[in-house]
Amino acid sequence: MDRALMLYRRLVLLALGLTACVVVFGAYVRLSDAGLGCPDWPGCYGKLSPAHAAAEILDAHEAAPHGPVSLPKAWKEMTHRYLAASLGLLIIAIAFLAWRLRSQATVSARVASLLVGVVVFQGLLGKWTVTLLLKPAIVTAHLLGGMTTLALLAWLALRAMGVARLQAGGVGGVAPRLCMAARIGLALLFAQIALGGWTSTNYAALACTDFPTCHGSLWPRADYGNAFHVVRELGMTADGELLSNAALTAIHWAHRIGAVVVGTVLLALGFTLAGRKGMERLGLALAAALLLQVSLGAANVWLSLPLGLAAAHNAGAALLLALMVSINYRLAGAPARARHELAIVTV
Repeated sequence: MDRALMLYRRLVLLALGLTACVVVFGAYVRLSDAGLGCPDWPGCYGKLSPAHAAAEILDAHEAAPHGPVSLPKAWKEMTHRYLAASLGLLIIAIAFLAWRLRSQATVSARVASLLVGVVVFQGLLGKWTVTLLLKPAIVTAHLLGGMTTLALLAWLALRAMGVARLQAGGVGGVAPRLCMAARIGLALLFAQIALGGWTSTNYAALACTDFPTCHGSLWPRADYGNAFHVVRELGMTADGELLSNAALTAIHWAHRIGAVVVGTVLLALGFTLAGRKGMERLGLALAAALLLQVSLGAANVWLSLPLGLAAAHNAGAALLLALMVSINYRLAGAPARARHELAIVTV
């Protein structure tokens, strides 16, 4: 295999792994209340690292001991930025190689270029997350940008590895309705991740402290109007009043309802794929990952959101997304002229 193509493949796989780390570590930073550990961007008090800004950080912490700034929080925030910056450089290198190798069947220069655009926008969202003081809409968009990056890299990795795609239609082919079900499942999962992000960024994860009911009811009192008003400050309504418990309940309960809908669709898809030759492992993996994710969600409520479990719940969402991208990739079907080039490549 050409050395440049091998390098491209390795960079894509490295970027995919790093993206998973960035997404999960970003959730850890947010959940540990370190999102404003450095209240400016891209540095920390204009310095390269918290070590260089130690005096300013200590002064801010002494002035507000229970505030968002402290040396440990600053290191968490800056470590996340260092990882994200490294990922950005990796993706630029991937795009450069992709255009050099664009004639190769296992390379997609267009998707690699799209990734560069996504990462640039992610950088802006990271800046606005800090400068706009954790506005829920910005923070949720930042999470979705990270998940989009993960999904695109997963697609590039599958193509770079030469993973075979099943033929759509025809004798022995994939039924169009199964392909459509996989696409709908992916769209629903992305919407559910958005609901989860909205729940987390509004600190509504413990608005309901019982499970499976909420406040002892299957339809708790909730304020859906203020809950899903997008343009507002953290913890406030659009009118500048404090966000009520009823609004937080609405956010949390909507996420649970979404989980029931998405879980039902994905579980049915997983069992259907488990009975199809060539897709058994992906189908069983989807069902297992889904059951794990539901268990983590319930455990977070029962155990009052321990940090490790909360971060694991974000990792579970990333895993489900990667699996759904893999399923859609496999079911998409390859053009007849390129099928012979998309056989499994031995690493």
